[in-house]
Formats: sequence, C-alpha cells, structure tokens
Amino acid sequence: MDLKTKADVTARQAAAETPLPTGGFDHAALENEGPKAFGDRMGTPQPDERVLWKGRPRLGLLARTAFHGRSAGAYMAVLVVIALVTGRNDAAIVAAMLGVALAAILHILAWASARSTLYILTDQRLIMRIGIAIETRVNIPLKQITAAHLAVLTKDGHGDIAFELAGDRLLGTLLLWPHVRPFRYARPEPMLRSVPDAAALAQTIAEARARFGAIDRNLSEIKDATPASGHTAGQAAAVPPRLSPVIHRGEPGLEGAPA
Repeated sequence: MDLKTKADVTARQAAAETPLPTGGFDHAALENEGPKAFGDRMGTPQPDERVLWKGRPRLGLLARTAFHGRSAGAYMAVLVVIALVTGRNDAAIVAAMLGVALAAILHILAWASARSTLYILTDQRLIMRIGIAIETRVNIPLKQITAAHLAVLTKDGHGDIAFELAGDRLLGTLLLWPHVRPFRYARPEPMLRSVPDAAALAQTIAEARARFGAIDRNLSEIKDATPASGHTAGQAAAVPPRLSPVIHRGEPGLEGAPA
C-alpha cells in the first residue's frame, strides 16, 4: 500500500470515527425560515441532531435549469426571426408577445419554487421542505444514500447534488419535482437544486455519510446521458460503497408526504 492510499484510508477512518462539529444553526430559528414545519419531526431537526447546513435554490439558476427559461426564450426568439425573415411581421409580434409571457410565467414559477424551498442537512438526515401549492416534507436518512452526484453549474460554485438511494422506491417524481434528477423515473433521485458552494456541500455530505460507511461519489459532473450505474471518463476513482442494510416498507426510513 503506497503512502497516498494509506493516507486516504486513514482519512476515511478518521471521518467515520470523529464526531462532526456542532453546526452553527439554531433549531428554533429554522422554524421561521422558508416553509414552516410547525414542529413536525419530518421537517424539523430534533434536539439530538446537529444542523450542519441549510440553504435554498438560487432563483436565476433555478429558472434556467429546472424550468428551462433560457431554452424557452431562445426557442421563441427563433420563431420571431423566422417570422421576420419570411415577411410575416404580425406573426413575429405574436411570437414575441408569447415569448415574453412564457418567460414571465417560468420565472414566476421558479420564484415560487425557490421561495417555498428549504434544504436542511443534519448529522443524521437530509430534510427537504418543498412544494409550491402543497407543502411537502421529505426526510432522507444519510445511511440510505448510496451515491452523491455533483454538477457545478456556475463560476461562483452554485450547482446541483443528486442522490441515489437504497431500499424500495418510496419517493415519486411528482412528489419531488423540481427537486429531482431528470430522466430517473424508475428510481427517482432527490436533488438539491442550484445550491451555493455545491462542491463544499457535497464534501460535507460525504463526511457526514462516512459515519455510516463510505459512499460512491462523483465529484466532477452529472452526466444524464449515461446509465445511472455508469461512470464517465475523467472521474476520480470512487470509493467502493459500504451500504447500510436496505430498509423495507414498514420500517423507519425514507419519508415523504404532503404537510
């Protein structure tokens, strides 16, 4: 075993054995931020949990990635250009008006989604308070996370983090949307959308999860075009996962239900 491998093994063992530092977030204050959980255990950290991080999506990035505001605007702009080139000025005006209306609607939806979202990471689980019309609280125990996938989307470090989960499928795409990785309908993967300093957050999640065993991590980029179990070239070598026992229906585990 070379020195680098030995150092990596030692670091992983230390992460698993060393208690995480106490988070600097007041549990009571979380009740007054974002969508409220009103003390519900699914959406509220318990006294024996340490809050390591909290955050919510960045509005502009959420509108561009989850609601495809930029793509929709570009499509309508192409229609305007085609109408002008073909001499149909009336059609160009209609297309422009529809484009503005569509962009406004998508940004309003993104604003409502960001406003009604709060992500909370504790030393035991990930809590997602989400839902525009109907508030939903999703509880993901860290020991059920088998892989975390990171995509850094902006120069200032905002990005997405998606999670593969062990056990039976208990979470649906409609329940999670837009906080779900695209095109994973058979086994939906919850995703933290447009969060700040995504790489550092992914590392924090990996360190918190190490208390229950290491996870398979891709810290370079989410590749939606590849199979869910595959790895793309250029990724760092992943640590073989040490999975926790699968939690079946009727046992404590993944939870997600309307508030």
